[in-house]
Order: sequence, then C-alpha cells, then structure tokens
Amino acid sequence: MSALPKVDIDQPKFDQSTYIGRFKHFFLLTNPLNLLASSAELERSQRVVRNYRAGKDVTSDVSTLDELWHAKYLYDSAFHPETGEKSPLIGRMSAQMPMNTLITGCMLSFHKSTSAVVFWQWFNQTFNAIVNYTNRSGSSKLTTADLVKCYCLGTGGALGTALSLNRLTANMPPLIGRLVPFVAISAANCINVPMMRSHEIRNGVVLLNEQGREVGVSKRAAITGIALVVLSRIAMAIPGMTFTPVLIDKLDKPGKLLNRWPWLNPPLQTALCGLLLIFATPMGCALWPQKMNIKVEKLEDEVQADIKKKNPDLKVVWFNKGL
Repeated sequence: MSALPKVDIDQPKFDQSTYIGRFKHFFLLTNPLNLLASSAELERSQRVVRNYRAGKDVTSDVSTLDELWHAKYLYDSAFHPETGEKSPLIGRMSAQMPMNTLITGCMLSFHKSTSAVVFWQWFNQTFNAIVNYTNRSGSSKLTTADLVKCYCLGTGGALGTALSLNRLTANMPPLIGRLVPFVAISAANCINVPMMRSHEIRNGVVLLNEQGREVGVSKRAAITGIALVVLSRIAMAIPGMTFTPVLIDKLDKPGKLLNRWPWLNPPLQTALCGLLLIFATPMGCALWPQKMNIKVEKLEDEVQADIKKKNPDLKVVWFNKGL
C-alpha cells in the first residue's frame, strides 16, 4: 500500500456542499497554468493517479498529500476521466480562460464590423464544439451528427442575434452596442446546451440514492439540470462581457484614454477580459453542485410511484447536473 494517508482521490478535494468549496475545486481544475505542464509532467501525474488507485506505493513520485492532489488535478485537467486518453490542448478545461479571453476580447473590440462579428461568432462556436467533443461522456449517446447539429444551430443563433441587434442598436448609445456580443453568446448557450443533451430531455437522467445506486430515471430532473447549466454558462460570461464594455465606454469619452489612443482598445479589453475570466470561470461552474439532489415529490407522478414502490422511505434522490 501507499505510504501516504488513504484518501478518495476520485472525489473533489474540497467540500462540494459549500460554494467556496466548489469554487476552490473548479479554480484548480480550470487553472490555465496546467497548460504549461510538459508531457513528462502529465505522464507522471497519470502514473501517480493510476498507481494510487491500485493501492501501489507512489512515494517515488509524490511525498505529501498536497503533491498527490496536485498530480490528481493536473491529471484531471489533461486526461479524459473515462477513457484515460490525453485530451487535445484546446479542448481541456484549463484552456477555457485563455481561449475565452481571446474570443471575448476580440468580440468586444470589433463588435461594429460585420465581418469580424461573423468570424468571431463562428470561431467561438467552433471552439465550443471542440470542447464539447473532447469532454463528452464515454457512454454519451451524443453522436457526431448531434454535435454538427449543435454547432450549426449555435452558430446560426449567435450570428442571427448579433447581426440583428447590431442593426437595431446602430443609432443607440455606444454602450448598448458593446453589450450585443454578450446577448449573442447567451442566445447560443440557450440553443447549444439543450441540443447537446437532447437525449436526456427525451429519455431522462439517472436518479441515484445516497449510496449511489440507481433508483429511477427522470426527464424533469434532466430539464432542471440543463437549465442550471445554461444559467451558469451565461453567468461565466457576465463579468467580462458587461463590466468591460461599461469601463471601456467611460474611457472612450472625449479627452479620455481610449479617445486619445484608440489603438489601446483591443489589448486593454482583452487584458480586462482575461483578468475577470480567471475568476469568472470557476465562479460560474460553482454556482450549483454538479451532483444535485431533488425531492421525490417534485418528480413526475409515474417516477414518484415507481420509487415509492421500491423505496418507500426514500425522500430525496441525486442526479448529475453536468457542466
């Protein structure tokens, strides 16, 4: 056995019943510094995780629990949790902050240009498709055709929203126009997430008891989880795509910084977005627990009846909300 104290590394390091615990968990998981890890470091983290799970001695690689957890979070940031395969760099959770910094900064900086709007909305949806494909469940019923459909509808929804609102806000105050990219991103999320998980809406999500045993399947729980995921993804975008435009609008007034040196606009907006996204990404992910509970009485009548028949004392069930 390992000389280190035995902990369950397949559960998050921090208490997931509290917001701060969930924030700490996702902050480590989405840390962009994980992208700088070399192939040797990633292979070492994979070796540590596999050996520790098997009960083997890992002290040749790590000597403290902190080092063990560091290896685990590095492993989780780069390898698929089910297949164990290394994920492409751009599809990793740790790539969210730098990629979204580039995308958000450019969307905000060039929101007046039709060609730029088309390019960056397309680029964003392409990035989302790569992330969704990279992180999809090994047992997911999401097919390549479903991913293509999500990609096309998400891109169409974002482009339609952005271009239509740009026309409508052309004669409005500049600040209104600067907020159009946020509305477009929100619209795309409202299309993308339900489409990606349409099989759950049709068939339901698995319900578990406190011991992790399956007790039923519910469409209502699935819809609840999907709605919360949409809200959390929109929440991630709020700081960078609302605070930044407000500040830039003030700095663009006559005699102000950006009015005198307009070339500073793109790098300043991008830097502000990056600073905010470092915290906004884990903050959005942490809004609700990934493993959520729901009262049996809130489920569909037939699901309630089936659960009560087999587990008459069961009052609360659990399901995976997703991210």
